[in-house]
Amino acid sequence: MKIACTVNGRARTVDGAWEGESLLSVLRDRMQLPGSKNACEQGECGSCSVYMDGVLVCACLVLGGQANDRTIVTIEGLATGTALHAVQQAFVEAGAVQCGFCTPGLVVATHDLLARFPEPSVMQIREALAGNICRCTGYAKIIDAVQLAARRIAVDEHSAR
Repeated sequence: MKIACTVNGRARTVDGAWEGESLLSVLRDRMQLPGSKNACEQGECGSCSVYMDGVLVCACLVLGGQANDRTIVTIEGLATGTALHAVQQAFVEAGAVQCGFCTPGLVVATHDLLARFPEPSVMQIREALAGNICRCTGYAKIIDAVQLAARRIAVDEHSAR
């Protein structure tokens, strides 16, 4: 099967994909984008969260063929060149990165949350990240990172005006 899509702003084509192959497998194994993690393969942990046509999805639950003619953004696509996105930087600075396995999904989910709610309450943060499981932390530093990212994005947007 041939899959042609746009990934992180670049046109990409994969030839020879198996019809039952997940988007996660296509991204990691065929496109060499290892950022999204393969943890549960059941859509329960959020480690593989990516955008598909602007909608947050678990890449392990999407067939690779469903990405044909679609736009995909992964954790790698949030950064601009070597400059981390404000969300990525906030996770690093707040110490929200432990083993790193859940981090890509949490960062993408946070990016999605802040696009919808620029100043989220703690309850909104908890609700938005409820589909992402972290086994290393008590989530306090993750919530701190989301709040830090929200403040930085607000300052950046205010400065840009």
